[in-house]
Amino acid sequence: MNDSPLSSLHRMVWLSLLAALIAAGAFMYVPVGPVPMTLQVYFVLLAGFVLGPVHGMLAVLLYVLAGAVGLPVFSGGRSGFAHLLGPTGGFLAGFAVSAWACGLLGAGRRLPFVLQLAGALAALALTYLLGTLRLAALLDMKLTGAVSVAVIPFLAGDCLKALAAVLSYRFLLTRRLLPQ
Repeated sequence: MNDSPLSSLHRMVWLSLLAALIAAGAFMYVPVGPVPMTLQVYFVLLAGFVLGPVHGMLAVLLYVLAGAVGLPVFSGGRSGFAHLLGPTGGFLAGFAVSAWACGLLGAGRRLPFVLQLAGALAALALTYLLGTLRLAALLDMKLTGAVSVAVIPFLAGDCLKALAAVLSYRFLLTRRLLPQ
């Protein structure tokens, strides 16, 4: 990997851009019970693919930090540290893990499409796992109830977002627009 100052600056710009896009994705939401449907999943998975495991996760953590310190970047323009402890807190943690998981398949590598899509779906499953477990514990629900509230309504749309993230990553990779 080229660690020139220009490549470091390029990576920092991408990291900041993807953190901002994750925040923007929070404003594109549809309230669906305690967990809103947002466009964030697309940007989280794309951050992992584009930036790799560490920097992809850092983009998500930058977004979470911005919201925790009071910037209105969480869904519906909410903010604050208490939001991390609420019903969507597990999904925010899951976003960081998902970006890391997608990053294992990204970082400039062109793997077969099916493998990348499977990786994105597996990363999405990690978000669902952490988010659903936290939601069930917080609201004192059975796991099956939490799955019916926090997974089932989102599954089709999030699978399409995973597909879009893989296609976007492959497009950026072929155009050589990604950080080195």
